[in-house]
Amino acid sequence: MAIIHHTTLKPTKLDLLTTWLPTRPWYTGTGTPELTKAGGFRLDDPEGEVGIEFMVAVDSSGREPVAYLAPLTYRAAPLPGADHALVGTMEHGVLGPRWAYDGIHDPVLRTELLALFEGRTQAQAQSLTDTPDHEVTHSYTGPALRTGPAKVTEDQDGTELALPDGTVLRLHRRLPPTAPEGANGHVSGAWNAPDGTRTRAAFATLHTS
Repeated sequence: MAIIHHTTLKPTKLDLLTTWLPTRPWYTGTGTPELTKAGGFRLDDPEGEVGIEFMVAVDSSGREPVAYLAPLTYRAAPLPGADHALVGTMEHGVLGPRWAYDGIHDPVLRTELLALFEGRTQAQAQSLTDTPDHEVTHSYTGPALRTGPAKVTEDQDGTELALPDGTVLRLHRRLPPTAPEGANGHVSGAWNAPDGTRTRAAFATLHTS
């Protein structure tokens, strides 16, 4: 069970994302993002070592606000071989130095996300300890999912992870998409839109061959 510490972060998560988002091919802005945290959820690492968060950040710098999905992992030490996925480092008021990664490159997040698709783990509230997030829904119809070495690719629409068994996991980085036709599974969540409405979308989908 992840324990949520209400403390300081320097720099903040949004500070890190402000620098990192413009480097992504799916970022649609033309300048410095103006970000607000709008929602998301967490997953527990069974080993209790890695923080796992799916954050929705809304960028209001353009003509229309755009909601982005940022799956992040937080570690007490660098993840070997993942320098390319480092979003930044922070000083946590309780836990000390933390390395924040684009979570799709982190094997702990990938394992727990696939478990969520299959209903073997429970999404947790983003800012509360030991509190399930019942707004997060999931489904999957297909063979048992296997983790392992996987290829990550990015394009203007989002991020794809090719699993060893040929299954493709798609992260929808710009929200709100709907689960595309032919998807074998989805994980959907909610966040607060700038107009105050509660909005839902498919955060991730699975496609099996």
